[in-house]
Amino acid sequence: MTEAVLAVLRRDLRLALRQGADSLMVVAFFVITVALFPFGVGPEPVVLERISAGVVWVTALLAAMLSLDRLFQTDYEDGSLDLLTLTPTPAMAIVIGKVAAHWLTTGLPLIVASPVLALLLHMRPEGYGVLVAAMALGTPTLSLIGAVGAALVLGARRGGVLLSLLVLPLYIPVLVFGVSAVDAAVMGLGFTAQLMILGAMLLGGLVLCPWAASAALRQAVE
Repeated sequence: MTEAVLAVLRRDLRLALRQGADSLMVVAFFVITVALFPFGVGPEPVVLERISAGVVWVTALLAAMLSLDRLFQTDYEDGSLDLLTLTPTPAMAIVIGKVAAHWLTTGLPLIVASPVLALLLHMRPEGYGVLVAAMALGTPTLSLIGAVGAALVLGARRGGVLLSLLVLPLYIPVLVFGVSAVDAAVMGLGFTAQLMILGAMLLGGLVLCPWAASAALRQAVE
């Protein structure tokens, strides 16, 4: 199982490196969208500080969704997914490997960029570490939930719109507790409970989402 996951992970990372524009597009969307907010709401530091956590989290959530529709779709269209499912490789290993590759090429760059963008929005220094920790726990959960949605809409017409409708409501708890943890840290309150809830969501996603996505994959290729 572990060897199969690593094989899928290495394959998807090689493909992502060859098509580096996808990862750059996600980060560029994240940076540009956050940079637009000072123009829209004004440059007042007090206003920007108040909305900084929510802006960074919402924008990161939307940026992570940009590449979800290609999580399985490209392999489905060129027949690679059919070949993978015909091999002894378990479907769950395929899902875990692809989710890990998606997070490394999408979630990890967002985590790296988030403190810089938080500085742009005048977030207090107390919130930087908690923001990184919350996103480190939250972005893998976004990738796991997104994998379930991507597998369910595989082969559907206008799958990108349907994927958004399926996934966005499930992203709300991650968004709420991620923003709440940063706001609590900025205000000098306890944020451990929010991080623990994000960790519990991640553990639940690691157990349930690969199973659900692999079942949807098997249904799509039959």
